[in-house]
Amino acid sequence: MRPFDYERPADAGAAVATVAARADAAFLGGGTNLVDLMKLGVAGPALLVDITALPLDRIEPLPGGGLRIGATVRNADAAADPEVRRRYPMLARALLAGASGQVRNMATVGGNLLQRTRCVYFQDVTLACNKREPGSGCAALHGYNRHHAILGASERCVAVHPSDMAVALAALNAVVQVQGPDGERAVPVADLYTGDEPERDTVLAHGELITAIDLPEPAAGRSAYRKVRDRASYAFALVSVAAALDLADDGSVRDVRVAFGGLAHRPWRARRAEAALRGAPATDESFRTAADAELSAARPLRGNAFKVPMARNTLTAVLRELARPDAR
Repeated sequence: MRPFDYERPADAGAAVATVAARADAAFLGGGTNLVDLMKLGVAGPALLVDITALPLDRIEPLPGGGLRIGATVRNADAAADPEVRRRYPMLARALLAGASGQVRNMATVGGNLLQRTRCVYFQDVTLACNKREPGSGCAALHGYNRHHAILGASERCVAVHPSDMAVALAALNAVVQVQGPDGERAVPVADLYTGDEPERDTVLAHGELITAIDLPEPAAGRSAYRKVRDRASYAFALVSVAAALDLADDGSVRDVRVAFGGLAHRPWRARRAEAALRGAPATDESFRTAADAELSAARPLRGNAFKVPMARNTLTAVLRELARPDAR
């Protein structure tokens, strides 16, 4: 690991100014991803600006009925919060599925959104990776790509975003609050991630700091999060589904929101599937048809074609569970 300087500013404005002033500076939250990348030589900031002492560790109600989760709230605390569990069970389940208890006790929700891909080619500095070294190529295209993207990828990068929490937040229409050198702004989670620049994961400029995540008032209906992985212990998703389903009195789908994880460079909001489901009967046939509408754009690689039927079956199973009369 390269030597680095360390600062602990007194407020968010000072943190933003410090990082913005140096191209080689980075914010430090729980460090569960950044420190690993520094050990591997993938990341090498010369200055770490610790934000964990800033007053961004609260979970508070919003005036409109939603909930604000501060950026330095630990994943474990967010998952255990009574209001999160009662009103946003999808999010609580995604947080619990995301990592072991030890990691959840350290990781912050802001850092969770910004964690970088676990692609083995990204993490090995001896191999070609456009995300780590633009223009070097993407070794995963013709290498080991079992865990890689089938939606929204390109010849430049087929890595997937690793966060479980971000998938639930995309389905919940959550909004990220950001403070930067030019002021504050709000970014929907669905718009936070880039797709055309492998080396740039998000739309955030250097020096911009996530200060909170805003959850809107929960929509009607029920929600769930399901993660499919290679082993029952804490592994990254092959496929995950966050879904919220609201049924009309006649059993048809009044509203639905779906996001996939493990399939793309970002949490994949399944807009085609949602459009196909609204007004349709809540049946397995409708659920599979909607999944196929979304997955028609899939471009699997040699090692991950299994993700297409896996995603279809997982979405169908989750929606079937949410539509059960005894579960409403």
